[in-house]
Amino acid sequence: MKSTNFRTAFIMSIVIIVIMACGTTSTATEVAATAEPLANGSIPSTGDGESVSTTGADGSTPVAGTGIQHVVIPVGIPADRSSHAGDHDSSTTAEIKQAAGGDRFTFGKFERPFNAETMDVYYPNLDIVDTFVFQDETWIYGTIQMKGRDANNAFPNKYALELDTDLDGKGDWLIIASNPASTEWKVEGVQVYQDANKDVGNVTAVFSDEKATSDGFETIVFDQGSGEDVDSAWVRISPNDPNTIEFSVKRSVLGNPAKYLINMWAGNALIDPSLFDINDKFSHEQAGAADGGLQVYYPIKAVAEIDNSCRMAVGFEPTGQEPGLCEVFIPNIPGSPPQGCTASPTKILACSINPDPSYSCSWNKNSCSCECKYVGPK
Repeated sequence: MKSTNFRTAFIMSIVIIVIMACGTTSTATEVAATAEPLANGSIPSTGDGESVSTTGADGSTPVAGTGIQHVVIPVGIPADRSSHAGDHDSSTTAEIKQAAGGDRFTFGKFERPFNAETMDVYYPNLDIVDTFVFQDETWIYGTIQMKGRDANNAFPNKYALELDTDLDGKGDWLIIASNPASTEWKVEGVQVYQDANKDVGNVTAVFSDEKATSDGFETIVFDQGSGEDVDSAWVRISPNDPNTIEFSVKRSVLGNPAKYLINMWAGNALIDPSLFDINDKFSHEQAGAADGGLQVYYPIKAVAEIDNSCRMAVGFEPTGQEPGLCEVFIPNIPGSPPQGCTASPTKILACSINPDPSYSCSWNKNSCSCECKYVGPK
């Protein structure tokens, strides 16, 4: 009898322990799952380091961390754009193995979504056709619309934003995203570089310089979630357009610039922080040209499979003197003569002072571009 009672008591003890253990786990899960937001929009921490703090004033969302403890990530891009610049669509001229326009090595303008030497392979995933800039209190957003994806329906390349925050025509920050693939914001593949020693651009901003000594964007401040601010920069494929790549970078990481110049890049190995400015690292002979009219340099050679946009002014009214600035077209009034475009005297002068005597160059006000004709060796 005593033996039976002992067995019964022992079994009941085991059952009670199991029930208590299950009850404890269930309660902990429920608390974590049903935590209520605080009045300021924050989500309270469970104390285990897995939850994060606040929702930003701009609508950023807290995200649970796994490994890297993120605080906020961007959500949607603002409705109102801060700037916009289109770019040449070289799919229209790919059959004749030339860029559609906009390729001027001397001026740091590249339109080269082709393979080197023969230019018989066109890469839609390297051809920028449109760019936009948006911003809010926390983030600067840049979007790059590509002509298309590669043969495998992907973007196995590098894309970048370059910002000039002191408006001297020389890049101060470079944000690179490698192989973007997800429609969710990701830090994987994203890096932020700074030109801390201020030597990008060498002597002359934007224009090519011989015997350049710049080490490019030499300081990395963010590397795929590693850095002083683990939420510094993000990338995604637009949920609304599979051919658009979207960046977001924290203003605070860039020194909270109120005004800046910005342009965008697409490429492969040449999107290397140490190679900027690219037209200071190669000679025109080494780089080649994508314009068949430049017979001495055509076709493209060492500088291939790359595209960039002109520079957009954000937060200020440009004077037209800013190096690399997008040309501003003046709309024609019916019945009036063509107005052409606005361009800085520096840009017009640089067009006429061509370093290669084999070409005669002049500024075309109607097309708002520098046009060169081959006149033969001199």
